[in-house]
Formats: sequence, C-alpha cells, structure tokens
Amino acid sequence: MTFASLGLIEPLLRALETLGYQTPTPVQAQAIPAVLAGRDLMAAAQTGTGKTAGFGLPLLQRLTQEGAVVAPNSVRALILVPTRELAEQVHANIAEYAEHLPLRTYAVYGGVSINPQMMKLRKGVDLLVATPGRLLDLFRQNAVKFSQLQTLVLDEADRMLDLGFSEELRDIYKALPKKRQTLLFSATFSEAIRAMAGQTLDNPLSIEVSPRNVAASTVKQWIVTVDKKRKPELFIHLLKQQHWKQVLVFAKTRKGVDELVDRLQGLGINADGIHGDKPQATRQRALDRFKASEVQILVATDVAARGLDIEELPTVVNFDLPIVAEDYVHRIGRTGRAGLSGEAISLVCADEVQLLAAIEALTRQTLRRIQEPDFEPDHRVPETSASGEVVKKPKKPKKPKASSGKRNLGKWVDSGDSEPAPAAKPVRKVPVFNTGPRKRKP
Repeated sequence: MTFASLGLIEPLLRALETLGYQTPTPVQAQAIPAVLAGRDLMAAAQTGTGKTAGFGLPLLQRLTQEGAVVAPNSVRALILVPTRELAEQVHANIAEYAEHLPLRTYAVYGGVSINPQMMKLRKGVDLLVATPGRLLDLFRQNAVKFSQLQTLVLDEADRMLDLGFSEELRDIYKALPKKRQTLLFSATFSEAIRAMAGQTLDNPLSIEVSPRNVAASTVKQWIVTVDKKRKPELFIHLLKQQHWKQVLVFAKTRKGVDELVDRLQGLGINADGIHGDKPQATRQRALDRFKASEVQILVATDVAARGLDIEELPTVVNFDLPIVAEDYVHRIGRTGRAGLSGEAISLVCADEVQLLAAIEALTRQTLRRIQEPDFEPDHRVPETSASGEVVKKPKKPKKPKASSGKRNLGKWVDSGDSEPAPAAKPVRKVPVFNTGPRKRKP
C-alpha cells in the first residue's frame, strides 16, 4: 500500500516524499480514507504510530479541495491538544505536510503573550492548533470565530480530561457549529472519553490498531526497586554503569525536577529541566538543546509526556511513577518510535506499589524486577501482578518464647509429669472490726 493509493493529492505526496514517508502506518491506512469521506472518527493508536498524519493529511486535502476563502478572525479546521509542547509539535508536522498547499496554519497556546496571536488571527486561519484555555481566551475577546468551522479534531482527548479541561471543552462545544466533522485521536481511551464520544460524535467509525492501553512492543521495560531517599543516588549509579548517552527522565513534581537537575549539574553532568513554572521560551530552548544532544539528561514533569518528538531517543527513566496510569504509556512512548528499539526503566519505592499495580493492570503485563546490588530497599516493594493486585506475603509465625520447662495453663502448671498441681490453700477469713465509738455500760 502507498499514500497515493489512499487518494492523497500530488502536493501532499510531494511533501511526504521530501519527509521520507514511504508506507502508511496501520492507523494512517484506516483513518485517511475515512476522514476524506467526511466520517466522524474515533481512533485509538499508541503514541509514535503516525496519528498526526492520520488526521492531518486528509484534513489538509479537504480544506484545499473545498477552496473556501477563510474570513477574518475565522478558522475552518480546529485541532485541540492538551499542552503547549504538543501544540507546537502538531503544528510543525502540519506545516510540513502543507508546504505546497495554499493554506494558512497557526498554533495558539498559553504561557506566551496573547497579542501576537490576536494579530495573526485577524486575517483568518484555515487550520488552527490550540490548547483549550488559550482558545477560550481568544474566543471571549472576539479574536476567533467558528462560523466557518468544518472539522474538529481532539488529539489526546483523555489527557485533556486528566488535566481538568472538561469545563473548557464544554464551553468550546457550545460555541462550535452543531453540523461538523469530529475526530478523536488518542493512544488511550478512558471510559469518560468513550462516554464523551457518544455525546459529540455522529455515527463514528471506530479504529483500534493496537490492543487497548498496551505499550509499544519496541520498548524494553523493567523496574528497579529502591528506597525513596536513595533514588537520586541510584539514578546516577545507573547512568554511569549503563553508559547512557541521552536520557529523558520523568519526575512527579516541579520541585523534584529542579532538585534532580541541581544534583546532576553539581556533579558536572550536562542536565536541564522543563516544567509548567518555566517560561515557554526557556522550555523550548531546553528541548531544542536536548534534541541537538547538547544536553545529556532532560528532566521533565508530565507536561512533557505528550508532545516530545525526539528522533532515536534510546532511554526513558521514570524517576517517579505517574499518578495516572495512562501517562506511563505516553512517557515510555517517547522512545521506541517509528519501529526503533528503546528502553524504559522505572525506579520504584514501597509507597508507589499501588501506582505500579495500576500500570501493570493497564498494560496487561507484570514488569520485570531488578534489584541493584548495594541498593536493595529496606522497605520492601510488595509483589504485583498484571491483574492489578498487590500480592502480600503471609506474616511469619511468631517464634515461641524460650521457657523453663513449665507452661502456664490457667490454673495448672505442667512440669512434664502427670502429677496434679498441689491443692490451693484455703483463703483465711479476716474478721471485720467495728472502728466506731464504743458505748459505755450503764
């Protein structure tokens, strides 16, 4: 099968040839004809399988063939994504696909000034990539209008709900035309997303090109158990022992990112970090330096779990396990992309055992455990299983206390012979004396 056989027009095929795209991935092969036909679509495909091209290529073709002139401050197609990083990545891909097309594309997101975005939207945009919060800000200031909107794409919709965008999504739905094409693309679909799809999609075609919530088979996964306080020491040990050249590390909190980066830099290791408190320009600079191999270690919160597209990234380390199990799939999906192999290592302490169990239940596998010599945890990490259960070892029976040969059995004393215990002495009654005043005899 070729991209030409899917019905794509020549300018798109020329762009794909330049990018080195030769054969459609499974999700592209199924999604492109459906989107071209105007169908609503609900597609589940694990990260790194070409989802963006799956909706981006046919969407650009439809916009081109319909040839409508976009009005000022209007958009004809809208792609919603959960994070700034993903917005930039998706728009960069769209811009590459549209290189030979007469279309205007743009991306808007928070964390940067809104004024340049308002100026850019004045002439109208054929395809807009946006995060929900910034899109609503622009809409409320009349900087963007939806009267010409034909297609809505929700990319990583489950992540948008995880990040608390449900109210923003409801407000956006109210502003959009009821008659439209709606596409849902994500690596995972929670029950909440499936319920939302039932309310917002019209007779959608469902595509699942991989088992639900399963990590890519190209990623080798294992965990190392360790006490929480020794995680930084263990990471540095593994970094040197395994000779890691380029590592993306995920930490749970912004403070955790900064502390690990400071410790690595203090040892002369070239490291940088990105999280929500850092300005967008700073985050982008750190990411660009990491992609260019100028930075060896990039430490990030889950703000970077989706939207980082790093070619040939060999290693991902979960310094902390994610709170939401689905984020594990997206984190490790940063490696092992486009058919290449990768490895994902998780440092797990005792108080993360429930998070580990949830991940194993989601991915339907029990992750291989390793105990690194000299880092065996004092606080044991209980065994887990792919069913999501935490296997508790039975308590060891208490050893009997050493005795002198006599066991107290209630009223009896066993001395090892059959003689009965001596009879108890009778209790002597003590007379009660009257201590009141004595009466005189007359």
